[in-house]
This record gives sequence, structure tokens and C-alpha cells, in this order.
Amino acid sequence: MVGVALSRWTMSYFATAVIALLAAEGLMLAGIGYPQAPIGAPASLLLVHLIAIGWLSLLMCGALFQFAPVLVAKPLYNNALPLPTLGLLIAGLAALLLAFLQLGGTIHAPFGLFPAAAVLLGAGFGLVLWNLGRTLWAARPLPLPARFVVVGLCCLAATVLFGIVFALVRGGVTAQSQLVDVAALGLPIHVIAGLGGWLTFTAVGVSYRLLAMFMLAPEPEGRTTRGALYFGTAALAAIILGGVAAICTATNLMWAVWAAGVLGIIGLALYGGDILHLYRTRKRRVIELNSRMAGVALANLAATVALGLGLLLAGRFTDHVGVIVFLVAFAWLTGFGLAKLYKIVAFLTWLECYGPVLGKTATPRVQDLVTEPRAKKWFALYFVAVWVAAAALLFTLPWLFRLGAGAMLAATIGIGFQLLRTRRLANVAPALRLPKGARPPHLLHSSVQPS
Repeated sequence: MVGVALSRWTMSYFATAVIALLAAEGLMLAGIGYPQAPIGAPASLLLVHLIAIGWLSLLMCGALFQFAPVLVAKPLYNNALPLPTLGLLIAGLAALLLAFLQLGGTIHAPFGLFPAAAVLLGAGFGLVLWNLGRTLWAARPLPLPARFVVVGLCCLAATVLFGIVFALVRGGVTAQSQLVDVAALGLPIHVIAGLGGWLTFTAVGVSYRLLAMFMLAPEPEGRTTRGALYFGTAALAAIILGGVAAICTATNLMWAVWAAGVLGIIGLALYGGDILHLYRTRKRRVIELNSRMAGVALANLAATVALGLGLLLAGRFTDHVGVIVFLVAFAWLTGFGLAKLYKIVAFLTWLECYGPVLGKTATPRVQDLVTEPRAKKWFALYFVAVWVAAAALLFTLPWLFRLGAGAMLAATIGIGFQLLRTRRLANVAPALRLPKGARPPHLLHSSVQPS
């Protein structure tokens, strides 16, 4: 990647996302939202959207602004748009969280906040889709990992459209009967399109490239990878398009859910086989902390699918759907996100600081920017805390869930502190830290590296 332009505002996305994650874990520790409140209560909806938009979506957007151009070997369509996009997304998220507080009677405002949230978030995610879409469109024909991202972006569009409908109906802007039906019945589609399509499917596509790159493994491009793409796409089409059709024609929505479930499990099984092959064929025998922790997150994804199947066969899935959503959000997506963030921050900081002087003077390695033994204990604490919190949800032990949330918060603070040390070059030996010509990195934005 030396010579590739850095995304100027990716670090700002990452910093905002980590702050949102810390805030969400603090709310869980304080007993706000699910499981202390019903899963559909305003406090729970506030917590869910703080995680889904504030943490996971901002993390994914920041990563894609940097890595989508790498996936297709083309520059980002517009490098100036990510900053106003971030402003719109933060303002939209703030309006949405205030709208939930207004819905719960915590605050009072002379006007409805849901329509404002719909406009701001619609505009922000619209800019994300425009910028990344134009970038990918210019690079056709796309490599396989980028095709996963395309499907993920389509699911983002569907998720946002559902969210806008919910906001307009809740905000009293429209009472059109079909939109009211979508708002009443479309929540499962909104959740699956967001967590399964936008976040998981995009992470799957990016993981093919990042895991191969960081472990020096051949990138899977065979029939199983194409199978994972086709079965996963078919599953998402079944739940989103089929689900909407079922709502509009007053047909039972469950056929779409079952069809999507079967196709999705086949796709995930093919993806799991690819990842196992990638770990086995890597040239880097001793893998770095980020790849080990990504492996734990991927194992968590497999365990979550197995638990979901077990609950379905036992007829208890509806009773414990909150456990499944929690595991997808924290054991899989957050675990994988934190693991990759640990490497990406170091990698981008190294490129920004030492890229201009490579070959001209002695520079540190990427691994010299981190201290893995310090970070390893925080990752271990994080995953153990998530498992404890999930068990607490499964066995209805709210006090144990808050204990787990507190440990998750402590672990995230520890990982965040390690990211801060990396960005400040605090782990680099003083003699190598800033050779002549190297530029110290800014905390929240990157200097665009000349190509």
C-alpha cells in the first residue's frame, strides 16, 4: 500500500466510533435499556442505535473510505466528502437518540425529532453510498471481495430506507397504510438487513482481503468463495425483497425468514471453510495479535449460528432473540472490528509517518508501533466479558449482565488506550521514532500521502 493515498478523515470516524462504543457500554453498565427494559422500549432502541450507527456503522464507513479503493486499486471518488458525511451522520444520530428520549418522555421538545433524524441520516448515508458506489462503479469488473462490499452497500440502502419509514411513521409525518404496515411488521427485515447485510456481509468481504494480507496467505477466489457470495446474496434478497413483498401482499413473512435462514447458513458454512483454508495456508506461521483475535471473533460467529439453530429447534428462538443480537453485535462484529482496528491504526499510522522516507533512512516496522503483550490482556478480558454477559442474558441474570458490561467497558478503555499510544508513536524506540523527513501523525486526521 505504500504510495496509496490515505483517507484523510478515517481516523476521525474511528475515534467517534470508539467513543460511541464506550458510551453504549457505559449505558449497559448503568442498567439503561435491554435487559433491564423491554427490547422494544425507547431506552433499548436508543442503546441499539448507538451501537449500530454510532459504533459499528461509523467504524465500517471509516474503514471503507480507506480500503474500498485498495480492494479495487482505484482512488476514492471524492476525498473531500467524508468530512461533511461524518457531520451529517453524527447530527442524525444525535437527533435519533433525542427522538427516542422524547418518545420515552425523558425530554420534551415543541417539534418531532424523528423527521429531522430521518433527513440527516438519510443524507449522510446517501453520501456514503454515492462516494463508495462511484468508486466501485469506476473499477468494473470487480474482484470478489469488492462484490461482497457492493451487496453490503445495497443492504445499507435497504436498512436506511426502512429506518426512514419507521421514523416518518413514528414522527406522525405519514399515515399511508402500506408504510404503516412496513413500520409495524418490518423490524426483523430492518435488523437483518443492517446486522446481517450491511455490517456482516461487508465485513466478510473485507476480511478476505485483510486476513490474507496480514497473514501472508493466498486470497481465496475459488468456487467456495463465489458460493459464499451467491448464497449470501440470495439469502439477503430473500429476506429483504421477499419480506417486503410478503408485507405488501399480506402474506406470511416467515417463509422469507426460513428461506433466508437456509441460504444464509450455507453461505456462512462456505465462508467458514474459506477462512479455515486461509489460516492453514498462511506463510506467516506465527500470526499477530489482530489475526488471533479475529479468529476468536469468527469462532464466535460460528457459535452464534449454532446457538440460534439450537434455539430454533427447541422452539425458544423468539424468547432469546436478544441474546443472538447481542452476540452478533459484540462477540462477532465488535470483536472483529476491535481486532482489525488494532492493526489498521498501526498500519495507517506507519504509512503516514514513515512512508515518505522509506528507503532513505532507517525506519521502524509496523509491529514496532504496538506492544502486543499489553493489548492481549485487554482483548482476553473483552471476549470473556462478552461471553459472561451473553450467558447472563440467556439465563435472565440482569446483575451478572451489568457486571459483564462493566468488564467490557474496562477492556474497551484498555484497547482504546493502546490505539492512542500507537497513534502517538509512544511504543516506538526514541532513536527510531521520528527520523529526518518523517511526519508526526495527527490524532484525528491523516495527511494525504502523495502517490
